[in-house]
Amino acid sequence: MSDVVHNAAEERFELRIGGELCLLNYRRSAGKLLIYHTEVPPPFEGRGLAERMTRAALDFARSENLQVQPRCSYAAYFMQKHPEYDDLLAAR
Repeated sequence: MSDVVHNAAEERFELRIGGELCLLNYRRSAGKLLIYHTEVPPPFEGRGLAERMTRAALDFARSENLQVQPRCSYAAYFMQKHPEYDDLLAAR
């Protein structure tokens, strides 16, 4: 399985599997990382790919001292289930 790649120019994290592109899109602004879309092609759902990209994005945010605004439903769900990332959650 391939590694998650940070494509900073496109403001997204990518993972290629079976010739398909999985992605997590974000916007970076004013000390925040706004995660607004996560996409995994249907044949690859349920394999933990969205989790891998989300962890990569959150680890990136931590390394850059950014607060996270999870606007994507998956990212919001993930952060709710993983309290180890609570320190990154931006105030609304």
